[in-house]
Amino acid sequence: MKLTYKNTIISCFVGYVVQAIVNNFVPLLFLTFQNVYNIPLDKITLLVTFNFGIQLLTDMLAGKYINKVGYRFSIVLAHVLSALGLILLTILPQIINPFAGILIAVMVYAVGGGLLEVLVSPIMESCPTDNKESAMSLLHSFYCWGHVGVVLLSTLFFYFAGIQNWRILACIWAIIPIINGILFSKTPIASLLSENEQEMSTKELFLNKTFWLLMLMMLCAGASEQSVSQWSSTFAEQGLGISKTAGDLAGPMTFAILMGLSRALYGKFAEKINLQKFMLASSILCVISYLLTSLTTNPLLSLLGCAFTGLSVGIMWPGTFSTAAASLHTGGTTMFALLALAGDLGCSAGPTLVGFVTNTTTGQLHTGILAAVVFPLLLIFCILKKKI
Repeated sequence: MKLTYKNTIISCFVGYVVQAIVNNFVPLLFLTFQNVYNIPLDKITLLVTFNFGIQLLTDMLAGKYINKVGYRFSIVLAHVLSALGLILLTILPQIINPFAGILIAVMVYAVGGGLLEVLVSPIMESCPTDNKESAMSLLHSFYCWGHVGVVLLSTLFFYFAGIQNWRILACIWAIIPIINGILFSKTPIASLLSENEQEMSTKELFLNKTFWLLMLMMLCAGASEQSVSQWSSTFAEQGLGISKTAGDLAGPMTFAILMGLSRALYGKFAEKINLQKFMLASSILCVISYLLTSLTTNPLLSLLGCAFTGLSVGIMWPGTFSTAAASLHTGGTTMFALLALAGDLGCSAGPTLVGFVTNTTTGQLHTGILAAVVFPLLLIFCILKKKI
């Protein structure tokens, strides 16, 4: 059977599910690593920083080499590394220093995650679709549904099979990138630019003021999303005093559902909604949600603020990608790679800032989250600047 661009689009959707797995499975095990391997909180924080730091380095190098080796080879390699990293996570901590073993496994799947971030969006952008903004938002919603699936299915597995069997689950999750990598080896992949168009050089991008505004928007988008997302399980467990099962369901899963809902709704009604106005309203809601999460002393209101953060950040990342594709049409692979780099820098900076402020305030996670409100505030400034 000959595969079509419909199969390519489906593989792109699953590609973001794979990225959701590599980004969100390990954070569910933060307290487990802390208890089983005696890894302190500051080192646990480094796992988030290291993951997105490696993805950032991958983004930085990818733009230079992807055009040389080709999209197909690169996207298949991304899936291979994602699966390998998950499998190594179950092996290395048992045979070498546990923290070093976890770091190596994270490094391997982080390279895969970085390649996915660079590749999936431009591959989707190149597919023949009627509404690019709608397709992009719908694509990124699958990251959220993947996030929901990781949290829900992992929580159910931990409840029925026991948290001590997390290694089995890691291998099960590795099956998805293996299968999707095989599919990507066979699906059609189009060129991002037409025959008469030439991709902007890195120098041309760096000299473009719009490009730098888009880079700052991506940094703020990644930081606004991950500052709460990466800490939501720990926040629910420690800050609200509830069980791990309830914490995983009330924290990361609710966050991801509302983030995915925001992206899916925009994807459905994109033709009727002004993207920049929607992003501005979402950024304002994000500031309000951060303040509600961090300043209230009522646990339920804090949890509500955490959940609404998911709703507010949904459009930020795909909206910036769509804005970039429309504003700098010939930016090509290099532009998408550099934007992914900025986004991953934000994904690293946000949770790291939260963890650092939390540690310096004797474990007050509320204070750490309050400090991260700077990112949606900066995004509001960028969106208003882009309108001028």
